[in-house]
Amino acid sequence: MKITAIAIDDEPLALEVVQIFASKVPFVELAASFTDAFEAITFLKQHKIDLIFLDIKMPDISGIEFINCLQKVPMVIFTTAYSEYAVEGFELDAIDFLLKPFSLARFTKSCNKALDFKRAYSGEAKDYIFIKTGYEEEKVMLDEISYIEAAGNYMTFVLKTRKLLSRQTITEVLNLLPLNQFMRIHRSYIVPIGKINKISRQSIWIGTTEIPIGVSFEEKVQEIKNIIAGS
Repeated sequence: MKITAIAIDDEPLALEVVQIFASKVPFVELAASFTDAFEAITFLKQHKIDLIFLDIKMPDISGIEFINCLQKVPMVIFTTAYSEYAVEGFELDAIDFLLKPFSLARFTKSCNKALDFKRAYSGEAKDYIFIKTGYEEEKVMLDEISYIEAAGNYMTFVLKTRKLLSRQTITEVLNLLPLNQFMRIHRSYIVPIGKINKISRQSIWIGTTEIPIGVSFEEKVQEIKNIIAGS
């Protein structure tokens, strides 16, 4: 599934950052960029767009005012250097709020949120994620993942035939994954629910690999155990 997007920002350098980052996210197609918000309004009347990367503070019209001008509002990711606008932005049901300067990893996380929203609206099931490895984003099918282990700000994705190391936190990874398919069972481990083949009081097994259950996650794991037993 693709996301067709436009970017609006009165600063050309800020637009260039969005253009470069969008070119690195395989499922995002940036159809146009505008320093003039009123030109963007005309474009939106003539083209179907899924997503707008929108600066909030612009000289002639604010991002908030821009959204209120539209009859049909696409998904919106606000971009700004002013954090005080965040609450107002989210009140408009924005997908995300990117505080400048933002990284490629943070930009990609926002794009994944938009993709998840589009999938949920269309009813399409999510079957892959993009994982940041160094300066690249690698597509990984969800059914490849055996489990995921955290070590500080790094995550090891243990796949069927290989391992991938990614500089992300466990919270960031959880935001990428469909929570009906994956669960956190320990402060350092996320596992695919469908691949659990044995559960004891203190551990679960994925194949022959034993993974500990954290004390604070025991109740949640027990719920999954009951579901598996009843299925």
